[in-house]
Amino acid sequence: MNPYQGPPQYLHNIGFTNNAPQSFGNPMPMPGFPTMGYPASQPGYPAASPGYPQSNYPTQGYPQQNSGYPQQNQGYPQQPQGYPQQPQGYPQHSQGYSQQSQGFPQQSQGFPHNPAQSYPGAQESAQTGYPQQGYQSKPTVVPVNPFDPRDDAAVLRKAMKGFGTDEKAIIQVLTRRSNEQRLRIAFEFKTLYGKDLVSDLKSETSGKFEDLVVALMTPLPQFYAKELHDATAGIGTDEDVLIEVMCTMSNHEIHVIKQSYTAMYGTLLEDDLRGDTSGNFKRLMTSLCMGNRSEDFHIDRERAREDARSLLQAGELRLGTDESVFNAVLCSRSFPQLAAIFQEYQFLTGHDIDDAIKAEFSGDLEKALRAIVKVVRNKPLFFAEGLHKSMKGLGTNDRQLIRIMVTRCEVDLGDIAEMFQAKYGESLQSWIEGDCSGHYKKCFLGLLGLY
Repeated sequence: MNPYQGPPQYLHNIGFTNNAPQSFGNPMPMPGFPTMGYPASQPGYPAASPGYPQSNYPTQGYPQQNSGYPQQNQGYPQQPQGYPQQPQGYPQHSQGYSQQSQGFPQQSQGFPHNPAQSYPGAQESAQTGYPQQGYQSKPTVVPVNPFDPRDDAAVLRKAMKGFGTDEKAIIQVLTRRSNEQRLRIAFEFKTLYGKDLVSDLKSETSGKFEDLVVALMTPLPQFYAKELHDATAGIGTDEDVLIEVMCTMSNHEIHVIKQSYTAMYGTLLEDDLRGDTSGNFKRLMTSLCMGNRSEDFHIDRERAREDARSLLQAGELRLGTDESVFNAVLCSRSFPQLAAIFQEYQFLTGHDIDDAIKAEFSGDLEKALRAIVKVVRNKPLFFAEGLHKSMKGLGTNDRQLIRIMVTRCEVDLGDIAEMFQAKYGESLQSWIEGDCSGHYKKCFLGLLGLY
């Protein structure tokens, strides 16, 4: 049985909600936190993407110290494009959440809530694979509260001072703080001791453990930008990295990554992707790079049927394949709408859209289109398969393992671990323990909340 088919064990997923870890500045930073490492908007990008807030961050220094959170999501457009006017479809003040996130643990402040819980049609979840009402993704790393970055800086200084290194103290601090909190610790470390925390950590660690620690200390947009740059730089291209990142990111995340990329490398991400790919795969990457997917949670059944018929006529009902139709539908429709389109396709043909893509396409384009289908249906399962792939067989794809563990721990790593157990019958913890060793292994277990 295809694990993506039928009602999953629980219905996903942050893909519908445009969730991003706090480090992407969505919806807002914690009070008093620096936005270290985030570039200003670069020439060539629109001043503001439709439906997204304009950057409130200064290009240098730190944001004004606001007491508490800005009232009423200050800095966000009052009526984001693509969402129904309140109260149509959405309860006033996101019913179920008070304005100050009452009912959620303190340490989860700063994480976006899940608008999918109240989007029109949520009651259809059992049939369609849309998120269940009330579903929350399960991060394994949340911002610690209360948080004292100076105390943490002192702990890290003590762990690295003198002969020997207290790796346990380093792991326990870094894996129990959010990405943005780690950046604040680095800022306080330099303030107190006049030394760069990342440089000190690199001098005290080595090998894959060092790579993991440096990844944890990198702002997430810059981390993604580096992964994409390294995937296209030099001889050959790592298309799997391009697919994993570009097919799973929300519009907001793509725009922030593009800004980081230009700030770091002086070129446009779109130009580098186009220069290093070809054919229809290049067109797909270019479309995804626009970050212009619909984010309307409303499901239009009639349009879903029309799109399903278009996909059928562009693929199975003609000699050859009209790739542009697949590109247009899969890159522009919202994730809930795509789920409805895939269901209508099944009704029309009696088989799954994934089977049709396997029959009609090949190579990197096939992998990318199937990745979008998987992400729409069950994003945690998609990443669980990525973790399994990184560790199966001889050797370990450490870069993929580090990338997924570091980037998903603040979003849905708990869900990913559950899906890993459900699909492979063994725990993610046992695989990590069998494939990694030493402090490298312990750091991964720390990200799972097990060390």
